[in-house]
Amino acid sequence: MKDSLSQLPREPADRLTKPFMRFLRIEATAGLILLLSTLLALGLANTAWSSSFLALWEMSAGVRVGDIETYRSLKHWINDGLMTLFFFVIALELKRELVLGELRNPRIAALPIAAALGGMAVPAGLFSLLVGGGPGASGWGTVMSTDTAFVIGCLAVLGSRVPGSLRLFLLSLAIFDDVGAILIVAIGYGEALNWVALGTAGLGLAVVAGIARLGIRSIPVYFAIGGGIWLAFDASGVHATLAGVILGLMTPARRWVSDTRLHAILDRVIAHPPGDHWSRDTAARSDLHRADVATREALSPIERLEIALHPWVAFMIMPFFALSNAGVPIGDANFDIPLTIAIFAAFVVGKPVGIVLFSFLAVKLRFGTRPDELSWSLLAAGSLLAGIGFTMALFIADLAFEPELLNSVKLGVLGASVISAALGLLALTLLTSPGRR
Repeated sequence: MKDSLSQLPREPADRLTKPFMRFLRIEATAGLILLLSTLLALGLANTAWSSSFLALWEMSAGVRVGDIETYRSLKHWINDGLMTLFFFVIALELKRELVLGELRNPRIAALPIAAALGGMAVPAGLFSLLVGGGPGASGWGTVMSTDTAFVIGCLAVLGSRVPGSLRLFLLSLAIFDDVGAILIVAIGYGEALNWVALGTAGLGLAVVAGIARLGIRSIPVYFAIGGGIWLAFDASGVHATLAGVILGLMTPARRWVSDTRLHAILDRVIAHPPGDHWSRDTAARSDLHRADVATREALSPIERLEIALHPWVAFMIMPFFALSNAGVPIGDANFDIPLTIAIFAAFVVGKPVGIVLFSFLAVKLRFGTRPDELSWSLLAAGSLLAGIGFTMALFIADLAFEPELLNSVKLGVLGASVISAALGLLALTLLTSPGRR
């Protein structure tokens, strides 16, 4: 009792802000690891080991069960398989913010949604204008996304000088346009549809919804069914990573056991005197088992899955993605300079222009509201960071461009990411300097 009285009273907001801050901390650290992985990939791609390093990711790997076999390149398993978990975690965070976080207010959510739409539409339009009907004209989807980890990592460099409203705005914007980008991938860069496989995927999603309604809460069961849904999407002609987005958005955001019920269950366990009664089939063991379930279910499925998966995605999947996709052999490559410039301009110019323009329209038309501490100058400076499109840009480029154009696209993406990070950090440093404040 004395220990509890020595602490500040807990507020309902603590349950909402702590998961958000944990997400930001992991993303900030992931940004540094992603940067190191990118530099390592670039370094290895421009050494004597270049051929071996690039060939590694094209090695075939898979499984065979009887007459059924699935063999893909290592790069394919990373881009289509492991990246599904990346989109799953992104969808979890999006739903948590929309249901439990600040974005549950429609007018607050409308601002980053509008900004994300502008940050997708304007760069795509500028890219199409610059490329015209030239090589790579169909790759407009490449310039539509923002790299969440790198953006949050840049904000972490500035620390507490950056207001929380800007962090939430940029994180929400990045998540919205990541989800938008994967929808573009599913619609614009899919193959001929296999309706049987697509129907099987839909049936699998219906099974997930049905067993959730029945009260089945075993996460391994859902992952097993999710694996089947992924295989169905992979065979359907729709990009398989869409399965991660849909399943993430279907994950319940509400916890099953309330604080009051949890305390009542734990009180029954504490009431038992010390002894060896836990190991027999007794009421005490039943109470202990009930307490085990209650402590687990006192967290929502979204929060439990984020806690379990986010570190794996940030510290393993994303570095593997960077290593397999960021290697550009600069010395020996033939670059399409107009295409590289179009990619560069779309991110560095199109992204911030689209974000600021659509945000301004959303506020003026009263669709959205802008927090008082998020000035237009801060919003504009932060929008420069949105030109860091690394992860999703490389992901979509691998689908949208012919192999002979990929190095030109990667050069544009990497160059735009470096310049956008530098401009954004410089602008935010000037705006948040002690003298300016």
